[in-house]
Order: sequence, then structure tokens, then C-alpha cells
Amino acid sequence: MKFSENWLRHHVPTTATRDELAATLTAIGLEVEEVTPLGDSLDGVVVARILSATRHPEADRLQVCEVDTGNGTVQIVCGAPNARAGLVAPLATVGATLPGGIAIKAAKLRGVESFGMLCSAKELGVDPDASGLLELPDDAPVGTPLAQYLGLPDASIEIKLTPNRADCFSVRGIAFDVAAALGGEVKPLDAAPVAAGSDAAMRVELDAGLRVPRFAGRVIDGVDATVSTPAWMAERLRRSGVRPISFLVDVTQYVMLELGQPMHAFDKDTLEGDVVVRPARAGETLKLLDGRTVELDDDFLVVSDSRGGKAARAVALGGIMGGFDTRVTDATRNVFLEAAHWIPSAIIGRSRKLGLHTDAGHRFERGVDPELPRIAVEYATKLILDIAGGVPGPTVDVTLAEHLRAPQPIMLRRARLARVLGLTVADAEVERILRALGLQVESLADGWRVVPPSRRFDLEIEEDLIEEIARIHGYDAIPTTLPAGAARLVAPSETRVDESTARRHLASRDFLEAVNYAFVDADLLSKWSLTDGSVPLANPLSGELGVMRTALLPGLVAALARNAARQQPRVRLCELGNVFRDNPGEAPIETGRIAAAACGDVHAEQWAVTARPIGFHDLKGDLDSLAALAGATLEYRASQPAWAHPGRSADVYRDGVRLGWIGQLHPRLQRALELDVDVVAFELDLAPLFSRAVPRAAALSKYPSVRRDLAFVVPESVEWAAIERAVKAAAGPFLRDLVLFDRYQGKGVEPGFKSLAMGLILQDESRTLTDRDVDTAVASVTGALQREYGATIRG
Repeated sequence: MKFSENWLRHHVPTTATRDELAATLTAIGLEVEEVTPLGDSLDGVVVARILSATRHPEADRLQVCEVDTGNGTVQIVCGAPNARAGLVAPLATVGATLPGGIAIKAAKLRGVESFGMLCSAKELGVDPDASGLLELPDDAPVGTPLAQYLGLPDASIEIKLTPNRADCFSVRGIAFDVAAALGGEVKPLDAAPVAAGSDAAMRVELDAGLRVPRFAGRVIDGVDATVSTPAWMAERLRRSGVRPISFLVDVTQYVMLELGQPMHAFDKDTLEGDVVVRPARAGETLKLLDGRTVELDDDFLVVSDSRGGKAARAVALGGIMGGFDTRVTDATRNVFLEAAHWIPSAIIGRSRKLGLHTDAGHRFERGVDPELPRIAVEYATKLILDIAGGVPGPTVDVTLAEHLRAPQPIMLRRARLARVLGLTVADAEVERILRALGLQVESLADGWRVVPPSRRFDLEIEEDLIEEIARIHGYDAIPTTLPAGAARLVAPSETRVDESTARRHLASRDFLEAVNYAFVDADLLSKWSLTDGSVPLANPLSGELGVMRTALLPGLVAALARNAARQQPRVRLCELGNVFRDNPGEAPIETGRIAAAACGDVHAEQWAVTARPIGFHDLKGDLDSLAALAGATLEYRASQPAWAHPGRSADVYRDGVRLGWIGQLHPRLQRALELDVDVVAFELDLAPLFSRAVPRAAALSKYPSVRRDLAFVVPESVEWAAIERAVKAAAGPFLRDLVLFDRYQGKGVEPGFKSLAMGLILQDESRTLTDRDVDTAVASVTGALQREYGATIRG
């Protein structure tokens, strides 16, 4: 929420400085993100009118202007494209100093004297627009100091709101909090009912049940839509981040920012028959104010008129945006003002479904005061009549009372307040704070009976009121008290490697830990072919964060890609986190995973090691060292999921249980992810990887071991992992270790075959092995490899 400091001070006068005001807002939970000073140094800048503008004799892009300063005329050389006779604009006179330290002096530009400078909004520090001179209304009083005319100095303050403080999406909502914190009082709003001057009205029907329980509207005939938006209104809008468009549009924006109630103005002459608020029909289309035509379904709500039959034509998308065909223009003479109460559940997610984000939808999604529609219509009517004239009809206020929730009283106990806060707040201070926030307070023997205003949806239970007392009284006033009681110490389990140990180990291997969102873009999962079992979010933060992640690698590789795109040639990232899989009828299944991704050289740039790109076996070494923390020996079996490079990936097993995958990404996936470097990665389940047996001491065998070296010729397609499994299964109980010490292809070995030389280390704990024992084991291994893989002893 962005607003003008002076606008806020108009509603709650205070002597606090700008810094004190900003600090107070943050202290009471309305975190100030940015304060932008506006027009702090404009002495010597006045409102002026250009009397004539002629081309500079020596420069095509410059004009020589005669300018009325209100105290005579001066000659100004100006290069702004919109400089013209009759324009009213700011003039920095000789001797003035503009924001940024620009001192104004008399000068000669291409031989022509200039006594001052006509200014753009950017040069004055009031707006980033530097496209031309700041154009002021024709009725701006020439000679008046610009700061006085525009209400400067001022500041644009932007605050960060939590979802529960929907009431602070308005200047008056913020004013109540400021008044409570600084001991002030909010000025009453001048929104008295405006008497009808005619019988002109439009009949309104609500046909959406509890989703739209209130709708207020009013016809105003004979409006001058061409009137300029007053400078005070335009400046308040501009300083709140809203660019003025036209007076009738600006009025609705102004009321929304000041009161928090979104509104819409229709050109009444484009409407026919009754106005009906109803669900949209499947396949119904509507051209919106931004020119887009959207196709709707019955999940949306619309405002419709009766052109072509009752409720036949949609003219606005309920709670989000008005329609193009019924918009107000400079030709509009008769206006129908609308302000409705749309409940949050009727609006949440609809804007994102259409790829839209509007101020109205943002407010309705969080909740708007149901008492505001009529107040907003009366207030907007008064503004329109004062500035653009017209004759108002009666205000139509259609309400489904059974669907409007009345604020319920809340009991606040004095003892409970003291117990929760840990201090005693004086009764008078409690009552002052609550009343300043706009709550009705009735004092009782043991506390207070409090009725919140209709705008405070977040106040429902006693603890909500205690929170209000705490934040306004001041969190710094609450004493710091250490909790009593003994904490129970839990010894870490020896049957599992601690995650912090794994993190430290990966850091020692030169990996940086990443923390990514647990929700990702569905399109990203689609590129990885990992959409099966994904869990869509009912109300995502954005369209790019619409589903829960089914794997860590998509988000981790995306982070790697962002680093690589920013000239980081060597990136090594790891992540520990949960992944989620759909479980129909129950909560999603969460699984802990560990993942790593790397690109670039194996080692950081240095003189002692020759640079080479990281490969499969480099990352495999990192993974094996990680598994060693749990005393695990991993087995790698060739695999090729959709995202893997053919021949450069493997499934990872431990004790016959698949843990995950390791390998290089497929070139096709890397192109889809806009990666210009090769990436190797792994992702495994945490629990089976980090489980470990409790260490048990055992005596070493006092009998000697025996080693037999064997060389087998096997087909090239046979993996060592398969050979290893077969040997261990056939060798019997005497096998203590198996070592592959040579792989050979070439002379003496047929094409399509390879020679694998291995050492069998045999030992028994109770006796010395005999030649017969060893020969039996060797024969068993030889026979098994011959049967299963057609292996032959290499001569």
C-alpha cells in the first residue's frame, strides 16, 4: 500500500516528524518499505504561463518562450517537446536550487539569453516522468509558489501489509492505527448523504446469494466529464502510485484509496434495463477495460444489464474490472456509480485465472468493510457534484441482510491481558487504545466488552484484542522474561546421520546450500516430465508457483541456471528438503530428499591443477563420500529417465533399495532450461541414505587372508555392478572384499567384449583357509559368471 504522507496527516493531524511517523508505522506492524521525499527544496519555483513559443534561430529542438511569472515576464529557452503558448507549467526562477543541487542561473543558450528554467516533474523531484514539462491545470494561479499550489513538501510512503490487515488498504484505515499509536484522533469523514435532485435510478437485483450480499448504486445526470481532475486529487493519486486518467475514473480511484472501497463508474447511456449481479455463464465473453476479451465460466461473477433480455449482457467482471463497452469517456454525460460488497471467497484466485492483477481484486480477496458501499457512493457523489456538476438521483442500496455478518462482541479479561503480556496495562490506556482503533468499549467488573468495527475482520477472539493492545502499547514495553522449567535434552540417535552433519559435509566438498520454494511452476515440472502426482495449490501466490514440487532438482537446477546466466562459470549447489506427491482423499505424501547440481570445472581456478569440466564420476565421488557418513556402500545401475543424458546416468541403490538418481542432464532438457553448460546432478531419498547400523566392536581375525586374482572376458554391455552382485552371491561366506583393478579392451580381446580383472580376498575367523576352500570359492564364482553372463577366463 502506497500513500501520500500529507494525505494521511489530513486524516490524523500529528506533530510527529516524517522519520518518527515511519518508525511508528513499522513498530505497530505496518512495515514501512520505502519513503520517497517529494519536493523538499522548491523555493523559487512558481506557477507560470507560457505566453508565446517560437523556434530558436540556431537550434531546431529549442524554443524561445515568453513566460508570465505573475510578477512580470521573462525569456526562457526550453527544449521540452510539449512547450507551447498557453501552457501552465512550473518555472524555476534565477537563484532557485532544485532537488539534486541544480542551481538556476541566467545563461545564454546558442546565443539567446534565458532567465530561469521550465521544469519537468522529474527535475522537481515529484514524479519520475521526464518526457516533458509538468503540465498544470489552466486555472492554476500564476505566480503562486509551486510548493504551496501542489501541497509540498510531501513524501510517498509504501508499507508492507500482512494478509489479516485488509482494513489498512486505505488511508483512513491506516489513520486509525496512527491515531492510536501517537495519541491523536481521526477526523470525521465528510460523507453525509447527498439529497436526490431527480428520480433517475436503475433497478438492481442480486442473483448471486451470499457471494454478493450488498450493492449500492446511483445515477448522476448532466456531468461534465471533460473537467480536469483537480491538482490536489491528482497529486494524491500520483503520490499513491496511481496515474491520473480522467476525472470520473480518478474519482473512483481516489475513493478506493481513501476509504478502501473499490468502485466503478458506468456510462449510464450504454446500459439498458435492470442491472443484475449474477454468476457468469459458461463460455460467456466480456471485453474488459484494458481491451482484453476474456472467456468466463460459472466460477466468475458479473454485473449485467438487460440488453437482449433480462441479465443478458455482462458489463463488468465482478470485483475485478469493468467492461470496455460501458466505460466512461469524455463524451459521457450521465453516470451510474457502483460500489458492491464481494466476499473474499468469491474473488480469490479469479484474477490469476485470467492473468490479471487489479487493485480492486487485491482488496476484495482480503476483505472489504460491508458497510462501505453506501458511504463510498455518497462520498463519490459529493466529489463529482463539487467538481463536475450534475443532478443526482436517489442512492439504491440493495442488501441481503441474512448474508451480512454483524460484528460480534468479544470479552477481554483484565487478568488474561496481564497474564499473556506479562505486564499490567492501565485500564485508561486499554480503553484509549481500543477506542482510538474505532472499537466500541464497555467497561465491566473484570474487564471489557468490546465490539470491533465492521472493517476489522481480523478481530474475533480475546487474543486478537490482546495483540492490538500489545502492538499499540509497544512491543518494546513488554519485559523480557526467561521461561521457567527445565528443558528435556534428547540425545541424537546413532541410527541416523544428522542432517546438519550432511550439510557440513557437502559444504566441505565445496557445495553451497540453496533453499528454494516448495512450490514451483507446473510448466517447469512438465519440462522435466515430473508432473505425475503433483499437488496443485488452491490459492497460489502467483501463476509461476502453482504446484507443490515433486522433486528438488527442477528448482535447484533453475537456481543454478540463474547463477550461470550471471557470469558464474562454476556453480555447485545442494539442497535438503521435502517433496510432495498427491494422495487422493488424504494429505499429500511428504518425502525428505537431498539433491546436488554442479556445472563448470571440477576445481576452482588455480595454478596447481589443470582445469577440466566436472563429470559423472566426480559427482559420484561426492555422493560416495556422503554415503560413507552412514557406512553405506552404494550400487549404481544404468538408467535413463526422461531428463537424463543417455549412457551418463544411473539409479542409486543401497542394499537392494533404490534411493534415487545420479547423472548428467539431457541436452534437450538443458536447451529447454536455457542452459549453455553441461550439468551433473543427483537426488536421493534422505531416510534410507542416512540410516546406519549401531557400531559393534568385533575382533579382527588372527588367521591370514588369501587373495586370488581372476580376469574374465565379458560382453561390453555387461555392467560391473552386475558382475559384482554375482561374485558376492557366489563366493560364499569367506569373501571379505572384492577389488576391480583392471579393465582392458584391445589386442587379444574380441571387439564388443572387455576384460575385467578382479581380486577376491578370502578369510575365515576360526581357521586358516585351505587350498580346497579357496578353489571351491573360485570355481563357484567362475561358474556363476559363465552361466549368467557368458564370461570366460582370459588366458
